[in-house]
Amino acid sequence: MSYLDYQATTPLAPEALAAMLPWLESQHANPHSPHREGRRAKAAVEFARDQVAALLPPGGRVAFTSGATEALNWAIKGTSGPITTLATEHAAVLDTAAAETAQGRDVTILPVGADGIVDGIPTHPGLVATMLVNNEIGVIQPIAALAEAAHAAGALLLCDAVQGYGRVAIPDTVDLIAISAHKIHGPKGIGALWIRDGVTLAPLLHGGGQEAPGRSGTLSPALCAGFGVAAQLMADRKDQDAAHVDRLWSLARDRLGPGWMINGATDPRYHGNLNIRREGLDVNRLMSDLRDIAFSAGSACASGSGRSSHVLRAIGLSETQARSSIRLGFGRYTTETELAAAIDAIAAAAEGQWP
Repeated sequence: MSYLDYQATTPLAPEALAAMLPWLESQHANPHSPHREGRRAKAAVEFARDQVAALLPPGGRVAFTSGATEALNWAIKGTSGPITTLATEHAAVLDTAAAETAQGRDVTILPVGADGIVDGIPTHPGLVATMLVNNEIGVIQPIAALAEAAHAAGALLLCDAVQGYGRVAIPDTVDLIAISAHKIHGPKGIGALWIRDGVTLAPLLHGGGQEAPGRSGTLSPALCAGFGVAAQLMADRKDQDAAHVDRLWSLARDRLGPGWMINGATDPRYHGNLNIRREGLDVNRLMSDLRDIAFSAGSACASGSGRSSHVLRAIGLSETQARSSIRLGFGRYTTETELAAAIDAIAAAAEGQWP
């Protein structure tokens, strides 16, 4: 199997697995317990917290969550005032904003251009929520400029950095940051919300208040340890990973051949995301013909919905064009040989649809 779906999830780093295993096999204490073993578990959690925080701006606190979906829900529901967001945001933002609309909160959804970059600036107080790197088309939003505009309007800036954390610099001026471990070669089931000092949020979950900013629930030392090591690896390997991804991007574009178009801007863009379309392509047939290659027809979070990508429609693609698009995601553990063979197979299978 050639795995080309890194935006959906990344392979677990062996180092992250190794860090998790002791906490799954023999070290089972609750990190919120006061006895010696509980304190050891707590120390492991705090060490992981520091590793995760090292890739985030200074002057804030990392609160572990079950994932980025919880973090985004907490950031949105824990604030007040109008919400401004983009038409290309993840469902965790758009659907949460829609739920807040039902509660009487004003929501403004800004359009983007054909390149996927926001077309306009927020002018409302409250909260501005936007991605750093889009999960479907990889384009990078001007977060620093959006944060400046948000602050000028008296709003907080929530950055969904799930796809960009450890890969693309996060401006120091944001107020809230949502991240997820399984997008950086860590385990599934854990993420975090970074909260700037001085920003307060209403709790999303009520209970023991184990996380100081107001998040309740018993933390898993195993998941925290895996997340921490994955974050440390992102820091240690940043230049190496970036150079590798750039080589893969160039290789893929060179081998695709004529007839393929890239969806969204090529610059600024994270090069581990190649969202492409070919006129008349039957994506379902392509996926059926290439069962030994894992790639996506859109966001994994919308799989099975029967809907075409809202991101591709937001950048002006027709329903037919959106449904003729595929997303290839690659990264640290993708070899050049593997990607070349997969691209050749995809191109050949697509060409075979026209006798």
